[in-house]
Amino acid sequence: MSDKQASTPAATSRAELLPELKEQLSRSGNLTKEIMSHVALKTGLPLNEVYGVASFYSYLPLAPAGKNVIRVCGCLPCEMQDSKGVIASIRKVIGIGPGQSTSDGKFTVEEVGCIGACDLAPAVMINGKLYGDLNPDKIAQILKSF
Repeated sequence: MSDKQASTPAATSRAELLPELKEQLSRSGNLTKEIMSHVALKTGLPLNEVYGVASFYSYLPLAPAGKNVIRVCGCLPCEMQDSKGVIASIRKVIGIGPGQSTSDGKFTVEEVGCIGACDLAPAVMINGKLYGDLNPDKIAQILKSF
Protein backbone atom coordinates (compact mmCIF):
# COMPACT_ATOMS: atom_id res chain seq x y z
CA MET A 1 0.00 0.00 0.00
CA SER A 2 1.41 3.39 -0.90
CA ASP A 3 1.60 6.30 1.54
CA LYS A 4 -1.13 8.03 -0.44
CA GLN A 5 -3.50 5.06 -0.01
CA ALA A 6 -2.75 4.78 3.72
CA SER A 7 -3.82 8.36 4.32
CA THR A 8 -7.22 8.16 2.62
CA PRO A 9 -10.24 9.02 4.78
CA ALA A 10 -11.46 5.39 4.68
CA ALA A 11 -8.08 4.08 5.83
CA THR A 12 -7.96 6.66 8.62
CA SER A 13 -11.50 5.73 9.69
CA ARG A 14 -10.63 2.04 9.77
CA ALA A 15 -7.51 2.77 11.81
CA GLU A 16 -9.69 4.65 14.32
CA LEU A 17 -12.39 1.98 14.49
CA LEU A 18 -10.95 -0.46 17.03
CA PRO A 19 -9.69 2.27 19.41
CA GLU A 20 -13.11 3.94 19.21
CA LEU A 21 -14.92 0.67 19.93
CA LYS A 22 -12.64 0.10 22.94
CA GLU A 23 -13.33 3.64 24.17
CA GLN A 24 -17.09 3.14 23.88
CA LEU A 25 -16.79 -0.21 25.65
CA SER A 26 -14.96 1.40 28.58
CA ARG A 27 -17.86 3.84 28.94
CA SER A 28 -20.79 1.45 28.64
CA GLY A 29 -19.59 -2.09 29.35
CA ASN A 30 -20.95 -3.49 26.08
CA LEU A 31 -21.50 -2.43 22.47
CA THR A 32 -25.18 -2.00 21.77
CA LYS A 33 -26.62 -1.37 18.32
CA GLU A 34 -27.04 2.29 19.25
CA ILE A 35 -23.38 2.59 20.24
CA MET A 36 -22.23 0.88 17.04
CA SER A 37 -24.47 3.23 15.02
CA HIS A 38 -22.80 6.18 16.77
CA VAL A 39 -19.35 4.76 15.98
CA ALA A 40 -20.36 4.25 12.34
CA LEU A 41 -21.44 7.88 12.07
CA LYS A 42 -18.33 9.13 13.84
CA THR A 43 -15.93 7.12 11.66
CA GLY A 44 -17.93 7.38 8.43
CA LEU A 45 -17.90 3.59 8.07
CA PRO A 46 -20.95 1.48 7.28
CA LEU A 47 -22.71 -0.04 10.29
CA ASN A 48 -22.16 -3.57 8.95
CA GLU A 49 -18.38 -2.99 8.93
CA VAL A 50 -18.46 -1.68 12.50
CA TYR A 51 -20.56 -4.67 13.58
CA GLY A 52 -18.23 -7.05 11.74
CA VAL A 53 -15.21 -5.78 13.65
CA ALA A 54 -17.05 -5.64 16.99
CA SER A 55 -18.41 -9.17 16.66
CA PHE A 56 -15.05 -10.60 15.55
CA TYR A 57 -13.25 -9.86 18.82
CA SER A 58 -14.49 -11.86 21.81
CA TYR A 59 -13.31 -9.16 24.22
CA LEU A 60 -15.78 -6.68 22.70
CA PRO A 61 -19.10 -7.84 24.20
CA LEU A 62 -22.25 -7.02 22.27
CA ALA A 63 -24.48 -7.74 25.26
CA PRO A 64 -24.11 -7.14 28.97
CA ALA A 65 -21.85 -9.75 30.53
CA GLY A 66 -22.16 -11.45 33.89
CA LYS A 67 -19.86 -10.71 36.81
CA ASN A 68 -17.81 -13.81 35.94
CA VAL A 69 -17.03 -14.31 32.25
CA ILE A 70 -16.10 -17.86 31.31
CA ARG A 71 -14.34 -18.12 27.94
CA VAL A 72 -14.16 -21.71 26.74
CA CYS A 73 -11.48 -22.39 24.14
CA GLY A 74 -12.94 -23.94 21.00
CA CYS A 75 -9.71 -24.53 19.07
CA LEU A 76 -8.89 -27.94 17.62
CA PRO A 77 -6.51 -29.09 20.40
CA CYS A 78 -9.15 -28.25 23.03
CA GLU A 79 -11.88 -29.99 21.04
CA MET A 80 -9.66 -33.07 20.71
CA GLN A 81 -9.24 -33.07 24.51
CA ASP A 82 -13.03 -32.90 25.15
CA SER A 83 -13.85 -29.21 25.44
CA LYS A 84 -17.44 -30.26 24.65
CA GLY A 85 -17.44 -32.29 27.89
CA VAL A 86 -16.23 -29.19 29.73
CA ILE A 87 -19.05 -27.15 28.18
CA ALA A 88 -21.58 -29.85 29.16
CA SER A 89 -20.28 -29.70 32.74
CA ILE A 90 -20.54 -25.90 32.80
CA ARG A 91 -24.12 -26.18 31.54
CA LYS A 92 -24.90 -28.74 34.27
CA VAL A 93 -23.37 -26.69 37.10
CA ILE A 94 -24.57 -23.17 36.26
CA GLY A 95 -27.42 -23.91 33.85
CA ILE A 96 -26.17 -22.05 30.78
CA GLY A 97 -23.99 -22.65 27.75
CA PRO A 98 -22.02 -20.55 25.27
CA GLY A 99 -23.65 -17.26 24.31
CA GLN A 100 -25.72 -17.08 27.48
CA SER A 101 -25.71 -15.32 30.84
CA THR A 102 -27.35 -16.41 34.06
CA SER A 103 -30.49 -14.52 35.03
CA ASP A 104 -28.82 -13.33 38.25
CA GLY A 105 -25.95 -11.78 36.25
CA LYS A 106 -23.35 -13.94 37.98
CA PHE A 107 -22.01 -15.79 34.91
CA THR A 108 -21.61 -15.40 31.16
CA VAL A 109 -20.27 -18.25 29.02
CA GLU A 110 -18.55 -17.62 25.69
CA GLU A 111 -16.96 -20.09 23.32
CA VAL A 112 -13.95 -18.42 21.70
CA GLY A 113 -11.65 -19.43 18.87
CA CYS A 114 -8.43 -19.76 20.83
CA ILE A 115 -7.09 -18.54 24.15
CA GLY A 116 -3.48 -19.47 23.39
CA ALA A 117 -3.24 -22.36 25.83
CA CYS A 118 -3.09 -25.33 23.46
CA ASP A 119 -0.53 -27.03 25.71
CA LEU A 120 -3.14 -27.02 28.52
CA ALA A 121 -6.08 -28.29 26.46
CA PRO A 122 -8.89 -28.22 27.20
CA ALA A 123 -8.71 -24.77 28.74
CA VAL A 124 -10.94 -21.92 29.83
CA MET A 125 -10.37 -18.39 31.06
CA ILE A 126 -12.52 -17.07 33.86
CA ASN A 127 -12.21 -13.33 34.41
CA GLY A 128 -8.87 -13.43 32.61
CA LYS A 129 -7.41 -16.27 34.70
CA LEU A 130 -6.37 -19.39 32.81
CA TYR A 131 -7.49 -22.87 33.88
CA GLY A 132 -6.14 -25.84 31.92
CA ASP A 133 -5.96 -29.61 31.69
CA LEU A 134 -9.66 -29.63 32.47
CA ASN A 135 -12.19 -32.40 32.65
CA PRO A 136 -15.88 -32.21 33.58
CA ASP A 137 -15.23 -32.80 37.30
CA LYS A 138 -12.38 -30.29 37.50
CA ILE A 139 -14.36 -27.46 35.87
CA ALA A 140 -17.33 -28.23 38.14
CA GLN A 141 -15.09 -27.79 41.22
CA ILE A 142 -13.65 -24.55 39.84
CA LEU A 143 -17.12 -23.12 39.19
CA LYS A 144 -18.30 -24.00 42.70
CA SER A 145 -15.56 -21.72 44.05
CA PHE A 146 -17.36 -18.75 42.50
